[in-house]
Formats: sequence, structure tokens, C-alpha cells
Amino acid sequence: MDENKKEKAKKQLLLRLSPQLWQELAAWAEDDFRSINGQIEYLLTECVKKRKKRFSPPDSPEPEKELDNPAKPSKE
Repeated sequence: MDENKKEKAKKQLLLRLSPQLWQELAAWAEDDFRSINGQIEYLLTECVKKRKKRFSPPDSPEPEKELDNPAKPSKE
């Protein structure tokens, strides 16, 4: 496997959630036409983007590359 494929490969993570949080995420994911996994990935991506904006110095240029968001629903 070459380096680009290794960098783009998805990482797996075991995540334990309370039943109440799982239900909330499941309902939200359904509203947004995403899987629960896709919804969690989308929410984490959005939080990272907001954090980067909040902590970037005001005079620094915006980063060229945004985080990829494969969890976005298709427009079919």
C-alpha cells in the first residue's frame, strides 16, 4: 500500500455511548439522512473546523485544505 492510501484510510474507534445519547444521535442521523457513524463523523468534523477557526490567529490566512467530509449526505 502506498503512502497516500495509508493516509486516507479510515481509522476505527471503539466508542461507548449511553443509551440516551445513542437514541438522540440515531434520531438526528435519521433526520439528516445519515448513518449514526456518518453523523458522528460529520459532527466531529464540524467541531474541529470551528475549533480551528476559533484558535487561528486573526492575521493568519485560512488553511488551504479543509477536512474531507465523506459523511455528508448525497443530493440524490
